[in-house]
Amino acid sequence: MSTSSFRSQRSSDEEQAVKEKKHFVCIQEWSLFLDVHNEKNRAKSNELVLTPTNQNGVRIIFFLSFLFASVQDFCVANLKRAETPADYPCIRPIHVKAKDFVFSGLGTPGNTTNIISAAVTPGFAAQFPGLNGLGLSTARLDLAPKGVIPMHTHLGASEVLFVLDGAITAGFVSFANSVYVQTLKRGQVMVFPQGLLHFQINAGKSAAAALVTFSSASPGLQILDFAIFANDLPTELVAGTTFLEKLN
Repeated sequence: MSTSSFRSQRSSDEEQAVKEKKHFVCIQEWSLFLDVHNEKNRAKSNELVLTPTNQNGVRIIFFLSFLFASVQDFCVANLKRAETPADYPCIRPIHVKAKDFVFSGLGTPGNTTNIISAAVTPGFAAQFPGLNGLGLSTARLDLAPKGVIPMHTHLGASEVLFVLDGAITAGFVSFANSVYVQTLKRGQVMVFPQGLLHFQINAGKSAAAALVTFSSASPGLQILDFAIFANDLPTELVAGTTFLEKLN
């Protein structure tokens, strides 16, 4: 190694050491405060004081709170900007209004006049800006008699379904191909683990409705029938890879 390279490496090491020392100065000062506080408490009474064990816990909590002190309370979506993999950009807090955290779209039944006799009304960040960045999203399901939400999956989130009206038969298939099916009545809730195939069917003779929430702002959606039969693969490949020929 040349003399200049050695000096450059040594300078870099020294700078890194200084940075690390600065990072822990606040922790050392806090530790000193705790020690002094303990000594004063011992001198005054025999009451419980911070021990070396719980001192470490307090120091860790303080350090973490120091690191995350700048985390925002919320990030209302700026719908004038393009959505990114990390959600929408935030609008400036000075422009945030109470109405940004309120959404009325789930109060109106969706149009079920379609091939599946069902409708999904989304309440994602694009419709409900206050959800942006919170790792949550919601939607309303409406199912006419014989209506069905086909077998599908959300790769990015788990789902919780709450029945508002009617009766809904819902179920999911585990990765071990075990099936879990239940007919739900008004007021009942069912959870669908992340990534598993699941479905909902109207189990009554009248319209049914449900509210769903997801553990992600972007749960994703893949409908099994569309994935298999509405793709661009040649028919012979679809038939061969799904064993349809052998079933016939």
